[in-house]
Amino acid sequence: MYLVLKVIKAQVLSGGRGVGYFKENNFEGGVHVCRNSMEVKEIATKMLNNTLITKQSGPEGKKCNTVFICERFYIRKERYIAFLLDRNSDGIILLGSSIGGSSIEDIIKKNPDAIYKLNIDINNGLTTGQAREFSENIGFKNDQLNIVTDMIVNLYKVFKKYDCTLLEINPLSELNDGRVLCCDAKLNFDDNAEYRQKNIFEKRDLTQENKEELLAKKYNLNYVSLNGNIACMVNGAGLAMATLDLIILHKGNPSNFLDVGGGATEEEITEALKIINNNENAKICFINILGGIMRCDIIANGIINAFKQVKFNKPIIIRLEGTNQEQAHEIIKNSNIKCIVCQDMNIAAQKSVAMAKIIEIAERENIDISFN
Repeated sequence: MYLVLKVIKAQVLSGGRGVGYFKENNFEGGVHVCRNSMEVKEIATKMLNNTLITKQSGPEGKKCNTVFICERFYIRKERYIAFLLDRNSDGIILLGSSIGGSSIEDIIKKNPDAIYKLNIDINNGLTTGQAREFSENIGFKNDQLNIVTDMIVNLYKVFKKYDCTLLEINPLSELNDGRVLCCDAKLNFDDNAEYRQKNIFEKRDLTQENKEELLAKKYNLNYVSLNGNIACMVNGAGLAMATLDLIILHKGNPSNFLDVGGGATEEEITEALKIINNNENAKICFINILGGIMRCDIIANGIINAFKQVKFNKPIIIRLEGTNQEQAHEIIKNSNIKCIVCQDMNIAAQKSVAMAKIIEIAERENIDISFN
């Protein structure tokens, strides 16, 4: 009797599911082979409504709301292909390898020569000849070569039509019966294309996304959550990147990228501080503002009013430089905000790192400290 096995996969927006684990019950693996419907039910119960932690998800993990159940395929060989946007060439790049499956990132890291790259001319697109040569380079021959060539051409069309920033097939599998199938896929879509990809964005599962980033977007804040302990609030993406670089240079770890923009309102500053204040990983806040079109004194008043609303409870280092910076420093000085004001950006970054380390050591040794 031929036994039809099933595979059950946790549907979370993260790679490395097969070697991950669920936080609530320590159940190992987000991908399992099941022999019967009872096993499917048992494993689904252990996955659903629990948090899967993988190498890519971060320590907070991703909640599993759905599972995918499919027939188990018997795979002879696994390969890898991916289309993605490449900043260096200002175009689309096709990556492929004769090696695929779980931990592909680790394999490529150890052996960079295992990956084959093809830069695609954005004006001419991907030709059938290029797709065929690429298929040969990752190990396909004979009838399979024609199938994979057509597959790659069609995947390129999907990538362009649906405004993808990533289309990854892993594994691209050669089965024991000779068939070639895409056994798993990951797609990322350009947020700026939401207006013309409404059907796709309507399927967006917000529970899979960072809550802080979603809240920041609501208030027009450019926010990216990181894994460090030094929160940053900066105006301008370039200055924000430079601030993060300085913190890392001094052996610190930023907990976020936060650009409030050149014309931030008091409401936006308030919401930015709320997000930082609610981040338990952030031990200190470094506010780095360059007043150009927006005067420093206006920004200072906005920060003070925002602090009153938020009841901020983390140590603060503030750098305000630019138009009316002297008035801004006086405003901060006369307020009741307990903070350190630095004019030098490098010194401000150094102090932020030092204070974060003091807090980290104190917490580890169960020592109460006060920054009064």
